[in-house]
Amino acid sequence: MYVIRKETRVCVSTPAKLNLFLELLCRREDGFHELDTLMVPVDLYDSLSVTPRVDGQINLACRWAPGYSEETGGSLPAPQDNIAHKALTMLQTRSGTDLGADVRMAKRIPSQAGMGGGSSDAMAALIAGNNVWNLGWSREKLMELGAELGSDVPFFASGSLARCTGRGEKINAIKTNGRMHFVVVKPEVGLSTPEVFRHAVVPEMPTDSQPLLAAIETMNLRSIGKLLFNRLQTAATAITSWVNEIEEVMDGCSVLGHQMSGSGTSYFALCRNQRHARHLAARLRATKLGRVFFVSSMNLAPSL
Repeated sequence: MYVIRKETRVCVSTPAKLNLFLELLCRREDGFHELDTLMVPVDLYDSLSVTPRVDGQINLACRWAPGYSEETGGSLPAPQDNIAHKALTMLQTRSGTDLGADVRMAKRIPSQAGMGGGSSDAMAALIAGNNVWNLGWSREKLMELGAELGSDVPFFASGSLARCTGRGEKINAIKTNGRMHFVVVKPEVGLSTPEVFRHAVVPEMPTDSQPLLAAIETMNLRSIGKLLFNRLQTAATAITSWVNEIEEVMDGCSVLGHQMSGSGTSYFALCRNQRHARHLAARLRATKLGRVFFVSSMNLAPSL
């Protein structure tokens, strides 16, 4: 996440994420699932620009960035329903500030894609509000607030690949050497996260994330590709045929591994290097499966 302060205005570029591993451990009493997931931020960004207001109002204008559209990215919620607006309203209330904000958001991360666009926007809004209102809140305090907005929200303050447990809000950041290069396909159809979880089945013997963590520690890309795992993929394929269609195409490509991200419907392939990823992206754009992105993993110091 990149944060730039220009006089009174704060600009934040906030990344998407991919799930390299996602297992369901049990269903909790609160209705959520206990998770074990490895998430990595990638260089596909939404952008937020926040300017303080003295009248306490929070106004948000959100649009797709040039080259992106509702047709390929999904519909945008009304300003009051946008999670970034909710995040700033919650921060304003909890902090007791009398200030408001004008927010301009440019979207690039597709909706209902399992790439964390809404969660990323929420964390960016909290970080921007903390800056522009001069609150001085710690990263940990912002992450606690973010967890109330959504399970994935705190991850986007980590700045690096992380193992996330609990319902996803407990973050153990993992610094990595080197980068991973991916090609992501997002079909026109999206999936509701609650619906996918309703179709998901908790296994009697959960898959262990430790082998993948060991492969990541040494950046053994071939091993990482073989150990990619997402328990929600089976549930998603019961709802839409798109995931299987992309999976079949990826089976015919020379990639190190491939799977769905999060609750879908975005589907990604791990490539050997940047050149391989660019070549595959060009090839997949001709298939008409959906919007194709070439992205790379990030390892950033968190910024408040």
